[in-house]
Amino acid sequence: MLTRKQNELLLFINKRLNDGGVSPSFDEMKEALRLKSKSGIHRLITGLEERGFLRRLPHRARALQVLKLPETAAMPALNVTPLLADARRGMSEGREGFVPQVIRGERVPLAGAIQAANEAQALSLPLYGRIAAGTPIEALRDNSTTVDVPVSLLGSGAHYCLEVQGDSMVEAGIQNGDIAIIKSSDTAENGEIVVALIDDTEATLKRLRRKGPSIALEPANAAYETRIFGPDRVKIQGRLAGLYRRYH
Repeated sequence: MLTRKQNELLLFINKRLNDGGVSPSFDEMKEALRLKSKSGIHRLITGLEERGFLRRLPHRARALQVLKLPETAAMPALNVTPLLADARRGMSEGREGFVPQVIRGERVPLAGAIQAANEAQALSLPLYGRIAAGTPIEALRDNSTTVDVPVSLLGSGAHYCLEVQGDSMVEAGIQNGDIAIIKSSDTAENGEIVVALIDDTEATLKRLRRKGPSIALEPANAAYETRIFGPDRVKIQGRLAGLYRRYH
């Protein structure tokens, strides 16, 4: 799913390539999309690359290759078969390497504040479902909803979102109903807040502490107890990268 600005930029680049065989300059792209700075164009191009729509060709100035267009637009005949195959293979490997486990529950639509985020500076991340910040509950995958997140909240690597359910992390500033932005990872440093999968069935958001061969999952609420597990019972699904909060 592309944002409106990403879609506009992709179609503009594709038209210029078809018309003259040369990518537009960043200034031309900025003017065409009515943006105030070229930094927004850089972010849009990075987002299109991450989604497999666009590729920057190395060692060539202004060299962009359109790999595909959204389903709603017709793709002209281009010699991109090897590039497209590489992109699809990379995306397939990424999906096989990471399958987050999430909480069963009703998906709650985001408030207008998130919908109104500057599209030129936002990426659409999958909202997989609810994560327990309290007593862990059964985890099941659900990836049919997305959230537009400002790129300023993201670093490198793949990210996804979860809706926080529970109050066990309130002293860390994580409230019930917050949207947790998670960086996909199967490792974490001691003291980081992580998505932990327990016994392949229960997912929870807690602070990770290693105590010898054991793993402790610490709440940030005195009403909850720290739980300790053997290393073979806990898998790291990601690290907390940021929070989005809705106000009613």
